[in-house]
Amino acid sequence: MTETSQTSRWAIAIHGGAGAMTPETMDAAGVAEHEAALGVALDAGRAVLMAGGSALDAVCAAVAELEDDPHFNAGRGAVFTYHGTNELDAAVMDGRARDAGAVCGLTHTRNPVQLARAVMESSPHVFLSGAGAEEFAREQGAVMVDPDWFATEERWRQLQELKAKKLGWFDAGLKYGTVGAVAVDAAGHVAAATSTGGLTGKRWGRIGDSPLIGAGTYADDRAAAISCTGSGEQFMRVGAAHEICARIRLGGEQAQAATEAVLAEIGAMEGVGGIIYATPAGETGFAFTTPGMFRGRADSEGLREVGIFGGD
Repeated sequence: MTETSQTSRWAIAIHGGAGAMTPETMDAAGVAEHEAALGVALDAGRAVLMAGGSALDAVCAAVAELEDDPHFNAGRGAVFTYHGTNELDAAVMDGRARDAGAVCGLTHTRNPVQLARAVMESSPHVFLSGAGAEEFAREQGAVMVDPDWFATEERWRQLQELKAKKLGWFDAGLKYGTVGAVAVDAAGHVAAATSTGGLTGKRWGRIGDSPLIGAGTYADDRAAAISCTGSGEQFMRVGAAHEICARIRLGGEQAQAATEAVLAEIGAMEGVGGIIYATPAGETGFAFTTPGMFRGRADSEGLREVGIFGGD
């Protein structure tokens, strides 16, 4: 077997958030709309890999599509904070040398995932926040928008519902998720990207696991690429994304088993959510402990699928 044939398999997986979606709570039109939107993002990343592009390019392309689609809680369509603003977080990681970039608290940057990549590639830092991150965004020529770009009527309604029903500090039901992508390219390199608007009704500048390297996002060519969605506080406490990679690399576990074990650990802390992974060998997979997770995956062997509910 030649070296080329050993390393030519590529694959990508995406998610649009894990949450309370069930066939009873989503009508046929809603299912069709979300499946179509997932397909667009999946095909954006798939096209990069089919053309011989890098895993990093693929995950960024897929997540940028999800950020621009108001069906998902990232970029346009992000949920509102308690005070009625949209605050965006994102991270990217390249498994080749474990380079990483992350941003949080954005209010004007159209595609947070692209800014996270710029932090990784064009700054000496890993993590930038708030006004400083957007100062850097402007210096890098990122596309900036008015905050109204991110706002949608449905997300505003959800905030008002949460306040009216006095449901707690924030959306503890995790209805509206996060977005992410993981991929392995034909050279066997893995990458991950995650982006989110956080939790409906979040307060005090709360940041979740999505932009935290090792918690919601991680990639290591020695193990896997991971993107998480769910109850961020528990994912942070476990160091979920890195923990999965450590189980694979040091414990010799299979990716699916490691993913399920970490979700079980999160469950023991009363957390829920979902995880997608891609390995250097070309495997992709997922696990979730919520009723549903918007998801999709494709590979060089002809697989292309999207799903929402547990039985999909």
